[in-house]
Amino acid sequence: MPFAEWTRDDCLVTTDPARVDVDAVHGYLTASYWAEGIPRETVQRSIDHAIPFMLYAEGKPAGFARVVSDRATVAYVGDVFVLPEFRGRKLSVWMMECIVAHPELQGLRRWILLTRDAHGLYAKFGFTTLAAPERWMERWTREAYKPRG
Repeated sequence: MPFAEWTRDDCLVTTDPARVDVDAVHGYLTASYWAEGIPRETVQRSIDHAIPFMLYAEGKPAGFARVVSDRATVAYVGDVFVLPEFRGRKLSVWMMECIVAHPELQGLRRWILLTRDAHGLYAKFGFTTLAAPERWMERWTREAYKPRG
Protein backbone atom coordinates (compact mmCIF):
# COMPACT_ATOMS: atom_id res chain seq x y z
CA MET A 1 0.00 0.00 0.00
CA PRO A 2 1.31 3.48 -0.76
CA PHE A 3 2.14 5.68 2.17
CA ALA A 4 -0.67 7.85 3.51
CA GLU A 5 -0.42 11.63 3.51
CA TRP A 6 -2.67 14.42 4.72
CA THR A 7 -2.33 18.16 4.13
CA ARG A 8 -3.87 21.13 5.90
CA ASP A 9 -2.88 24.75 5.32
CA ASP A 10 0.94 24.77 5.38
CA CYS A 11 1.16 21.39 7.12
CA LEU A 12 1.76 17.80 6.03
CA VAL A 13 1.51 14.49 7.85
CA THR A 14 3.19 11.60 6.06
CA THR A 15 3.66 7.93 6.91
CA ASP A 16 6.54 7.53 4.48
CA PRO A 17 9.45 6.32 6.65
CA ALA A 18 11.92 7.84 4.18
CA ARG A 19 10.48 11.28 4.99
CA VAL A 20 10.90 10.99 8.76
CA ASP A 21 13.46 13.46 10.08
CA VAL A 22 15.13 11.01 12.45
CA ASP A 23 17.46 13.68 13.86
CA ALA A 24 14.49 15.88 14.83
CA VAL A 25 12.58 12.94 16.32
CA HIS A 26 15.60 11.71 18.24
CA GLY A 27 16.41 15.23 19.43
CA TYR A 28 12.98 15.54 21.01
CA LEU A 29 12.63 12.01 22.35
CA THR A 30 16.04 11.84 24.01
CA ALA A 31 15.03 14.80 26.21
CA SER A 32 11.42 13.65 26.80
CA TYR A 33 10.16 12.25 30.10
CA TRP A 34 9.23 8.92 28.51
CA ALA A 35 12.35 8.22 26.43
CA GLU A 36 15.12 10.23 28.09
CA GLY A 37 18.51 9.20 26.75
CA ILE A 38 17.13 6.93 24.02
CA PRO A 39 19.87 6.09 21.51
CA ARG A 40 19.38 7.29 17.93
CA GLU A 41 19.69 3.71 16.67
CA THR A 42 16.77 2.69 18.90
CA VAL A 43 14.66 5.55 17.54
CA GLN A 44 15.48 4.45 13.99
CA ARG A 45 14.55 0.85 14.77
CA SER A 46 11.26 1.98 16.37
CA ILE A 47 10.40 3.90 13.19
CA ASP A 48 11.37 0.97 10.96
CA HIS A 49 8.96 -1.36 12.79
CA ALA A 50 5.96 0.94 13.12
CA ILE A 51 3.77 3.24 11.09
CA PRO A 52 5.43 6.65 11.51
CA PHE A 53 3.44 9.87 11.34
CA MET A 54 5.85 12.72 10.60
CA LEU A 55 4.39 16.21 10.84
CA TYR A 56 5.81 19.11 8.87
CA ALA A 57 4.68 22.73 9.21
CA GLU A 58 6.05 25.50 7.01
CA GLY A 59 8.30 22.83 5.48
CA LYS A 60 10.01 22.14 8.82
CA PRO A 61 9.79 19.15 11.16
CA ALA A 62 7.02 20.01 13.63
CA GLY A 63 5.94 16.78 15.31
CA PHE A 64 5.79 13.04 15.25
CA ALA A 65 3.87 9.97 16.39
CA ARG A 66 4.11 6.30 15.63
CA VAL A 67 1.73 3.37 15.77
CA VAL A 68 2.78 -0.21 16.43
CA SER A 69 0.08 -2.55 15.18
CA ASP A 70 -0.70 -5.93 13.73
CA ARG A 71 -3.15 -3.98 11.50
CA ALA A 72 -5.92 -6.41 12.45
CA THR A 73 -6.73 -6.27 16.17
CA VAL A 74 -4.61 -3.83 18.17
CA ALA A 75 -2.62 -0.61 17.90
CA TYR A 76 -0.25 1.09 20.33
CA VAL A 77 0.14 4.85 19.87
CA GLY A 78 3.49 6.17 21.07
CA ASP A 79 6.04 8.97 20.94
CA VAL A 80 3.44 11.64 20.17
CA PHE A 81 4.77 15.19 20.25
CA VAL A 82 4.58 18.59 18.62
CA LEU A 83 7.66 20.78 18.90
CA PRO A 84 7.18 23.81 21.18
CA GLU A 85 7.44 26.40 18.39
CA PHE A 86 4.47 24.80 16.59
CA ARG A 87 2.14 24.32 19.56
CA GLY A 88 -1.11 26.23 19.90
CA ARG A 89 -2.26 25.35 16.37
CA LYS A 90 -4.13 22.14 17.30
CA LEU A 91 -1.58 20.10 15.38
CA SER A 92 -1.63 17.29 17.94
CA VAL A 93 -5.40 16.99 17.40
CA TRP A 94 -4.89 16.91 13.64
CA MET A 95 -2.13 14.28 13.95
CA MET A 96 -4.47 12.09 16.02
CA GLU A 97 -7.21 12.59 13.40
CA CYS A 98 -4.75 11.33 10.77
CA ILE A 99 -3.76 8.38 12.94
CA VAL A 100 -7.30 7.15 13.57
CA ALA A 101 -8.17 7.71 9.88
CA HIS A 102 -5.26 5.64 8.57
CA PRO A 103 -6.70 3.02 6.21
CA GLU A 104 -4.67 0.14 7.69
CA LEU A 105 -5.86 0.92 11.23
CA GLN A 106 -9.60 0.58 10.68
CA GLY A 107 -11.74 -1.98 12.52
CA LEU A 108 -9.23 -2.63 15.30
CA ARG A 109 -10.64 -3.99 18.53
CA ARG A 110 -8.25 -2.17 20.86
CA TRP A 111 -6.11 0.97 20.81
CA ILE A 112 -3.69 1.58 23.69
CA LEU A 113 -1.28 4.28 24.77
CA LEU A 114 0.51 5.70 27.78
CA THR A 115 0.48 9.36 28.82
CA ARG A 116 1.35 11.41 31.84
CA ASP A 117 -0.32 14.66 30.85
CA ALA A 118 -2.30 14.50 27.59
CA HIS A 119 -5.46 12.72 28.72
CA GLY A 120 -7.65 15.52 27.34
CA LEU A 121 -6.22 15.13 23.86
CA TYR A 122 -6.71 11.38 23.72
CA ALA A 123 -10.19 11.51 25.29
CA LYS A 124 -11.32 13.39 22.15
CA PHE A 125 -10.59 10.19 20.24
CA GLY A 126 -12.37 7.79 22.58
CA PHE A 127 -9.47 6.82 24.83
CA THR A 128 -10.42 6.23 28.47
CA THR A 129 -8.69 4.98 31.58
CA LEU A 130 -8.44 1.21 31.74
CA ALA A 131 -11.80 -0.46 32.43
CA ALA A 132 -10.10 -3.41 34.12
CA PRO A 133 -6.59 -2.35 35.17
CA GLU A 134 -6.20 -5.54 37.21
CA ARG A 135 -6.01 -7.45 33.92
CA TRP A 136 -3.07 -5.45 32.58
CA MET A 137 0.53 -6.27 33.31
CA GLU A 138 3.76 -4.72 32.19
CA ARG A 139 7.43 -5.49 32.14
CA TRP A 140 9.23 -2.18 32.33
CA THR A 141 12.98 -1.68 32.27
CA ARG A 142 13.37 1.82 33.71
CA GLU A 143 17.09 2.04 32.91
CA ALA A 144 16.88 0.66 29.35
CA TYR A 145 18.43 3.79 27.77
CA LYS A 146 21.12 4.41 30.38
CA PRO A 147 24.67 3.64 29.29
CA ARG A 148 25.99 0.42 30.75
CA GLY A 149 29.40 0.49 32.18
